[in-house]
Amino acid sequence: MLVELVLIAIGFILLVKGADYLIKGASFVARSFGVSYFVIGLTIVAFGTSMPEFVVNVISAIAGTTDIAVGNILGSNMANLLLIVGLTSLVLPMEINYFAKKRDIPFALLSAVLLFVLAGTSYFFDRCDLCIGRIEGIVLLSAFVIFLVGVLARSREGVIDEVEVDEYITNKKAALYLAAGLVGLYYGGVFIVENAVSLATQYGLSEILISSTIVAFGTSLPELATSLVAAYKRNTDIAIGNVVGSNIFNILWVLGFTSVITPIHLDTSLFVDMGLVIIATSVLLVMSHVGRVESIDRPQGLILIVFYLLYVAMLIARG
Repeated sequence: MLVELVLIAIGFILLVKGADYLIKGASFVARSFGVSYFVIGLTIVAFGTSMPEFVVNVISAIAGTTDIAVGNILGSNMANLLLIVGLTSLVLPMEINYFAKKRDIPFALLSAVLLFVLAGTSYFFDRCDLCIGRIEGIVLLSAFVIFLVGVLARSREGVIDEVEVDEYITNKKAALYLAAGLVGLYYGGVFIVENAVSLATQYGLSEILISSTIVAFGTSLPELATSLVAAYKRNTDIAIGNVVGSNIFNILWVLGFTSVITPIHLDTSLFVDMGLVIIATSVLLVMSHVGRVESIDRPQGLILIVFYLLYVAMLIARG
């Protein structure tokens, strides 16, 4: 038990340092190439922080433990939407830019609805009890390509605000920052997840419960660390772009790729979780359109955190 706790602590250190390096590198890339910080957060940063979910899901698919694969994604997306946005807004109210409100948060909502519909139609047409097969995976990956094309087409939209960036950083050093950040986030997530699961299994917790809570929270730690550091550096565009982009990556890319490897058979209880992801994304979309400055402020952040705690309580009660 002591070894697991030490490795978890090391994982947290790697996450914090990795997030710091990733923000430094991403900020310089945005400034150097005239790409908005939100787009950088939506793509490069979101891809990097989604790597733990990707690795966990591919390994789970190969091992045949698909409950962990889907429970991890749904739980991670709930943590991103409720816990991470909530905690980040306590550090600094998160102003939601025009493109996030009009395009990307709605696309994240569409992705969640698409997953729900694909799983439901597979059940309705009796292709499987409840699954995401290779056909559904191809549909998800196709939607992901559409998303990327749309982002690249508007990669230079948005004004880059002045933030704290090292003016003397070179392109080579920026690349090293990005690489070191991604490695730190990846191994930090791996250390925390593997050892947390090891501790949990010693107490006889179910696979779905572990994947939806401990694994999901652990694989969301890169998003949490990155968003908190971005908010601390007063760069909420990277913070919100990271969360929204990560949720889109998780559903369309990670689940799409995983289901192409092997069809993912789902526990019926996960249907409820899919619905909750849709509701949570809708809440974020509504919050982004209310208020005088159209931002997620501290009271709203507290509401999101309370919703997340209720969600975890529901998972524990469900067992």
